[in-house]
Amino acid sequence: MGASVYRDEPKRLRRTHKLIKAYGEAWQYSVFYCTLKAIDRVRLENALGEVVNLKVDQVLIVDLGSNEDAAREAATTLGPGLPDSESGVVVI
Repeated sequence: MGASVYRDEPKRLRRTHKLIKAYGEAWQYSVFYCTLKAIDRVRLENALGEVVNLKVDQVLIVDLGSNEDAAREAATTLGPGLPDSESGVVVI
């Protein structure tokens, strides 16, 4: 899963960053790569609902499929490469 965060308020941005980083790795400050089981995605979405202001904030979640290697290969970077995968499943 890829997640991109647009935040207008710095305090909520920091809280959102910290929350999503607990579920995956930050590719940039507001772009994350998370390998989640279905239940973990539900937990993340519920937790985000507590942090973000859905009237003004936007979190974009993109399902990159179940093959982590293929998802990483599908990503193109300009500049420093993507971080190496540590384990495939994020334990919370």
